[in-house]
Amino acid sequence: MATLGFESYAVLPFFTMFLAIYLIGYFLIFRNWSPKIRPEASSCLISFFHGTPAVLLASAAILSDPNRGFAAANTAFQKLVLDYSIAYFLMDLLHYLVFFPSDVLFIAHHLATLFVVATCRHVVSHGAFAVLFLLLLAEVTSACQNAWTLAGARRKEDPFAAKVYDALSPPFYALYSVVRGFAGPYFVYEMVVFYASEHGDGLVPRWIWVSWVAVVLMAIAVSILWIWNLWVELYRERTRKLQEKIR
Repeated sequence: MATLGFESYAVLPFFTMFLAIYLIGYFLIFRNWSPKIRPEASSCLISFFHGTPAVLLASAAILSDPNRGFAAANTAFQKLVLDYSIAYFLMDLLHYLVFFPSDVLFIAHHLATLFVVATCRHVVSHGAFAVLFLLLLAEVTSACQNAWTLAGARRKEDPFAAKVYDALSPPFYALYSVVRGFAGPYFVYEMVVFYASEHGDGLVPRWIWVSWVAVVLMAIAVSILWIWNLWVELYRERTRKLQEKIR
């Protein structure tokens, strides 16, 4: 009889870890913050513990596979990293369902992301290379985005937070634009070319990889619209401040 190792149950301890971090943030670290922003700050905290670690783990999982590539079968290490991300998105989804149940866009994003990661982990035996690389691209801006979000949440009541927010905005916007506007679409193109070719035939069921591509393209489109609006807002704010100085 086959035995099930730790990796078969890894989602539960990872989820417990993210839940503990969230509760520590909500009840201890951010206990003196406004009740309106404590949930968002706690969400950023667990994102800190997922984003950069996920980039490092995904990179290690990809590089440790000598057969890495779109045709490679999922390795045990890669499955573990996928479980790590499943646990995070489940915890953050719970956060939105409890505190922001009307935020349909983010709830839909998390459900779609969970579909991609979970089907790669539990339904098909291939695809981790593609999914982990996409995860890497999605999370490489995470640390900067979380710092920017926390600073933005406090900038009206904390002058230092306002300075941090203003300083982080241009470089964060630029990095996010490059990753989501160029690197992400290019990798998705390479992914489609492979899975649609005879080399990818049968490795991942067509309905699954097409679903993956659809989810990722929608996420990229929303991300581009979001960052475009932030660039416009930044331009208007900087123009207004410049005009005030001239006057």
